This record gives sequence, structure tokens and C-alpha cells, in this order.
Amino acid sequence: MKAVLSKEVGGPEALVIEDAPIPECGKGQVLVEVKACGVNFPDSLMIQDLYQFKPPRPFSPGGEIAGLVKEVGEGVSHVKPGDRVLASIGTGGMAEYAVAAQHSVMPIPDDMPFEEAAAFMMTYGTSYYALKDRADPKPGEKLLVLGAAGGVGIAAVELGKAMGLEVIAACSTQEKVDFCLSKGADKGLVYARELDRDGQKGFSNDIKEISGGGVDIIYDAVGGAYAEPAVRAMNWEGRFLVIGFPAGIPKLPLNLTLLKSCDIRGVFWGAAVARDPEAHKKNVADLFKLYSEGKVRPHVSNTYKLDKSADAIRELMDRKAQGKVVVVID
Repeated sequence: MKAVLSKEVGGPEALVIEDAPIPECGKGQVLVEVKACGVNFPDSLMIQDLYQFKPPRPFSPGGEIAGLVKEVGEGVSHVKPGDRVLASIGTGGMAEYAVAAQHSVMPIPDDMPFEEAAAFMMTYGTSYYALKDRADPKPGEKLLVLGAAGGVGIAAVELGKAMGLEVIAACSTQEKVDFCLSKGADKGLVYARELDRDGQKGFSNDIKEISGGGVDIIYDAVGGAYAEPAVRAMNWEGRFLVIGFPAGIPKLPLNLTLLKSCDIRGVFWGAAVARDPEAHKKNVADLFKLYSEGKVRPHVSNTYKLDKSADAIRELMDRKAQGKVVVVID
């Protein structure tokens, strides 16, 4: 089979595409003929050895896939060869075949395109867990989404609206803000690509102005210099959700949490799934229901062939994506 491989530490330009053996399907595993692979920010970190998990090389990036079941291992009964499925696999997705643990493999609706299935679980799973299980949302509360046009960000916009929240989408360009407004955001805010101290103060004031005084929930998928001004614009007993750090890991003055009696809450969806698989199953059922009702739908902004996987990761690293980038395999 053809596979995109990380054989040495580096950016997308260090990736190669080579022939590799088809993975063996062991007990409790499912071999999937990959039709599409979602691209996520952790892919860019793993190939640079910057992620908390460092898979042994060579490895293929790509943690979420959709395709057809090719083979099932001993003990697998919920899917069979030929079934249309999605799976979360950590790594190995940018290849013609991939092996997944049976608990991560889920049948998908017949009318769900593979590209959407490959863009579904990680973004909506993360954002649903963040908002439902970590944010304690109440209808009518104000939700600020930083990096709202990205994969997890736009999922948070859609899910926030479905939960009855007032959603404010914050992005780096007006084009991205307009995209979020088209996906249901109530208001939009453009922030500068880089923030100095004066810029931070201005950003905080902008949040307060557009929200009418402050926000209740902050979904931070950006980090860096944007976190502190967002917290400064938080309402009493607000909840700040730590999602990711494409702009760098922020350092927050903890006196702000005292002054506002607010919480900083980490969101580690992958670990939560492993610790409480039953809760994850319920969340997945909720998400598929929302999909069937048309309340959420993955927005695939760009697709790349397997031999252009490096370009797909680069688009994400350059923060150009609106929605989700997907690698498709013929």
C-alpha cells in the first residue's frame, strides 16, 4: 500500500510517500480501507516531536479516518467487511489501509460522505465534550470562540447554537468571521495576527463591547497572547476552556481567577474517552442525532490527494483553513 511517512523530525516538507506493508488485523482490531483522513493540529505537532505523545518512527500521521471495513479480528462483532465506518486511531491514517481498535470504530449513515465522516469525530467530539461536560452551559449564556473558523472552532459555533448559547466568533480575518456567521454565530470579532500589550487591552475591550459587558464561556483554541485579554473580558463565575495552543502556550495571571471567581478548565477529549467510554458513547449518539437533524455538519474547506498530504498539514499550520481539511484516497 501507499503511505505518507514521518521518518525524521521536521515539518510537512520532511514527509515522504512510500510503499509500506498493509497492517495486520489482530484480536479486537478492524482493518479499514481508508477513503478519507481528517487533518488535525496534532498531526503537525507529532511530525515535529512537539506533541505529548511521540509515536515511534516511521509512522503515518492522521488520527481520524473513514472508509470501508476490509477485515475484522477475533472478537469483533459490531462491524463486518464492507461496512462504512469512521475511526479514531491516533496515527496511521494517511495511508491506503489502517488498523483501528474495535472500540473506536463506528458505523456511519449511508448518506454521510466519507469526507464528512473523516472530519466529524475529533472536532465535534472535542467541542461537544468541552461545552457539554466541561462548560456547564446554560441557555442564553454568552460563548466566545477563539479561532472559530478552524475545525474544532466551527464545531463549537454550531454546537453552541444548538445548546441555546449566544455565540461570538473571534477570528483573524473578516472572511473567517463571515464564514462563522454563515454557520450560525450571532456576532463576530476580528483580532490582530499578533498582539502586543496595547493590542491585548484593545482586544479585551472589543470583547466586552460586542458582548455587552462580558462573556460567560470562553472556548480557547488559539492560546498565546489571546488568552489573557479574553479572561479579562469574562463575567463573574465564567468558565475558560483550554483547547489548544497554535499561537503558543499562554501564561495567565491567576489573580484574574480570584477577581472574577472564574474557572480555568482543561479539555483533554482523548483521555476522557479512554477514562469513560460509556459517557463517550452517549455523546456520540447525541452528535449523530444532531447530524441527522441538520444542526451540525462538517464543513470540509479543502481536500488533498494522498501524495499532497504535506500541503494539507501545511494549510493547517499556516492557519488558513476554514473548517476542516481532509486527505482523500482513491
